[in-house]
Amino acid sequence: MAVMGRNLARNLARNGHAVAIYNRTQSRAQEVIDLHGTEGTFVLTGDLEAFVDSLARPRQIIIMVQAGAGTDAVIDSLVPLLQEGDIVVDGGNARYQDTRRREEALRAHGLHFVGVGISGGEVGALEGPSIMPGGSVESYAALGPILESISAKVDGEPCCTHIGPDGAGHFVKMVHNGIEYADMQFISEAYDLLRAAGMEPAAMSQVFRSWNEGDLDSYLIEVTAEVLAQDDARTGGPLVDSIVDAAGQKGTGSWTVQAALELGVPVNAIAESVFARSASSHPELRAAAQPALAGPDRDLTAYLQTPQGGEGQGLDAFVEQVRQSLWAAKVVAYAQGLHLIRVASDSYGWDVDIAEVARIWRAGCIIRARLLERIRGEYAAQQLTTLLEAPSIRDGLEQAQDGWRRVVGVGAAAGVPLPGFGAALAYYDTLRAPRLPAALVQGQRDYFGAHTYGRVDDEGSFHTDWSGDRSELKIGS
Repeated sequence: MAVMGRNLARNLARNGHAVAIYNRTQSRAQEVIDLHGTEGTFVLTGDLEAFVDSLARPRQIIIMVQAGAGTDAVIDSLVPLLQEGDIVVDGGNARYQDTRRREEALRAHGLHFVGVGISGGEVGALEGPSIMPGGSVESYAALGPILESISAKVDGEPCCTHIGPDGAGHFVKMVHNGIEYADMQFISEAYDLLRAAGMEPAAMSQVFRSWNEGDLDSYLIEVTAEVLAQDDARTGGPLVDSIVDAAGQKGTGSWTVQAALELGVPVNAIAESVFARSASSHPELRAAAQPALAGPDRDLTAYLQTPQGGEGQGLDAFVEQVRQSLWAAKVVAYAQGLHLIRVASDSYGWDVDIAEVARIWRAGCIIRARLLERIRGEYAAQQLTTLLEAPSIRDGLEQAQDGWRRVVGVGAAAGVPLPGFGAALAYYDTLRAPRLPAALVQGQRDYFGAHTYGRVDDEGSFHTDWSGDRSELKIGS
């Protein structure tokens, strides 16, 4: 009955469901009744056995505790009290591998274990989140209507769908958070560029508000405009100038990158966003480097005022180029995340519907955005290997790329770090390149480790006798 748990319980009660609640610290559960008991039907229980006994079968139990050992401890306490067919739901940000393990263990007891990704924060939990449940088809038949009733809605459609078996729901939520990391990093880089161009936060707030009326319309752009408009009551200046420039993280972003490494999927834009937060949170590293490292002074005003800027000169033109860069990088982050989901789905046999994932992200969750409707439509209309090949996305990137390239180049010349924008552009160019320098890497690997290489004009694996006469051998022939 911490904030997320109590808000989810209140959401269920508000939508006509009778909700039994239990918390190890009884006062927390009692507080829900005292403050919100009029919102619906709550049943307060004093111990775990009474809690289980109060539920109609098949029981549907939602666990909202800190991920890790705490979740395992609650499950271990519950299992002896349950009966075949009961459903245990983990609504926390669990690692998908843990969810797969728990689902298998509870299945052996005749129980259903459902890992559910819930996005939307405290407000979403209460007013309607985006919900990503995994688990068996049978469990969703019983649980799905309940979750759909409390989820966010778009034109009457619930932002909830059965993602797939075992860890699929938590995997998709993990990737959602990885995309969220990237989106926030890209927005912060846009802010940094506009600041280096001489704009103040209040003026930038208006820029972000205008962007939120176009193809960048999203929750995070809306939030950004609000933060930049906020004055600090202590100093009278912009609040953003009084906030320590060290970004925290809970772990789901790094889990996304780890999963991508394990599955061999390139997500460099997401990875750079995670590393950017890590870099911001190492003050000793930055303190040592700042007086030691030479470079440009981050002043972009010269670029805006001199002919060397070409088409980029002038603040209005530069703002438009930054907008194009932000949209393009955002698309790349979605492309990387959705590709990771598809590869994981193929690897684990989840059969995840990518169009459905985009559909349920349109409202309730942190990365909700106008772009997701377009993504949904593209995946629903055709089989895509990458989002970037979708016709409307491809056309948008073609229109944005000149401004995107100018911004990355100008930022580098001025010394403004753009790890997200730069990584996203590198990914775009990597995918479109007719030939990559990986050929040289394979030659190097064969030279020092006899790892072999393939040939463009023959099948099979080959090795050059580098230490001998340098003749080529076909391995296995």
